[in-house]
Amino acid sequence: MTAPEKSRAGCKVIGYNMAGEFVTLKEGNNEFIVIADNPNQGGFNAACYHNSLEPFMARGRALKAEGKSGQEIFDIREAEMNSGELEITAGSTLHIYYGSETMYDSTTSIVEGANLRYVIYMPWSTSESTGLPEVPFASNHPWIMNPGTHRAHIMISPLSES
Repeated sequence: MTAPEKSRAGCKVIGYNMAGEFVTLKEGNNEFIVIADNPNQGGFNAACYHNSLEPFMARGRALKAEGKSGQEIFDIREAEMNSGELEITAGSTLHIYYGSETMYDSTTSIVEGANLRYVIYMPWSTSESTGLPEVPFASNHPWIMNPGTHRAHIMISPLSES
């Protein structure tokens, strides 16, 4: 549900098997990779990103598996981006479908109360280079997060349907 509707059938899906291991659940043949919700965590959080982001995302997962902290992961990937070892294509997207107090209902195939958020990666961009504020003016206004870093991205959080 986090992927664009016309692309859902062809997405690669990775997530968790019954043993809680992170595995490929379905191979794909288009430009999107979906990360399924982790059933061992509260709430609901699924993501979909352009396949050009996979090396960056996979590196983050590997570093987390090594026990690195969030700041260590940030610093290592920034150094790897600076050296050219890792790359993010400007304009690559990440879609997040989430809800802290919600769960997937398998009988209706709906996630009641979930919201969408969109991320557009723009490495090294700043408020000055994009014209976007560093904090949103209102709950649904775009803004730039992590400006001036390898992980600079535009955040867009549409208003909830409710």
